[in-house]
Amino acid sequence: METALSLIMLDVPRAAIIWLVLLVLGLAAMAVLVVQPIRPAHAVRPAGPPTPEERDLLRYADEVMVAADRAAETARLARERWVTTEDAAESAWQTYLSADEALRRVAAAAALPVPHTPQTPAEYADRERYLHRAAIAAHWRGELSVGRLADALAHRPGWDPRRHPVDQERFLLQMIRNDRLAEHEAAVEKERAAWLEAERAADAAERLRREAYAANAAAVPVTRQAADRVPTRTSPGRLAARWRALRVN
Repeated sequence: METALSLIMLDVPRAAIIWLVLLVLGLAAMAVLVVQPIRPAHAVRPAGPPTPEERDLLRYADEVMVAADRAAETARLARERWVTTEDAAESAWQTYLSADEALRRVAAAAALPVPHTPQTPAEYADRERYLHRAAIAAHWRGELSVGRLADALAHRPGWDPRRHPVDQERFLLQMIRNDRLAEHEAAVEKERAAWLEAERAADAAERLRREAYAANAAAVPVTRQAADRVPTRTSPGRLAARWRALRVN
């Protein structure tokens, strides 16, 4: 019994030494992995200089990236123009609402009976002067265009100087309201065209940037986050052919 116990006591230090050595070796292996992690085989670029096709792809990617940067700047300017036209359309709408409200107020007042005035040459002369003054004042306020003012002063159809001043005021405000509505519709069309232009410019910049990333990913077979995020169905040979076509053109 004592002999067996003594044998066990002799083996305990030896086993402890063995476990200690194994622990040190394990810690050393972990330290090596931390300092120099193992890379996947597909993420390491093969040794040697790049092939001619890879050089073509890299040059093609550089040229496409330059084009993408220019397209991005074009898209930024197009978006600024769209924001400007959007503000202009909103301003035109508010101006139309103001003109429509003014016309409604005069139209409501015109529903009341107008005072009777004697139909004499002096009365018609006063009405004509009123029409001219009202049209000129509206023009100076920016509410009446030059063409409308010329029509009013020339007494073209619709601008009748023999009408009562209330009717003349209502007709003047109606012309102003119609012009403001036309201006708003034109501003909306301009805004829509600017928005489409901005969308096309943004799409063009995105396509060029994807093309450049695809060419880089095809030329340098190293795992990159940008290449992983940008899928492509274009083969490296087709990308190189596009670069050669650019060089020829």
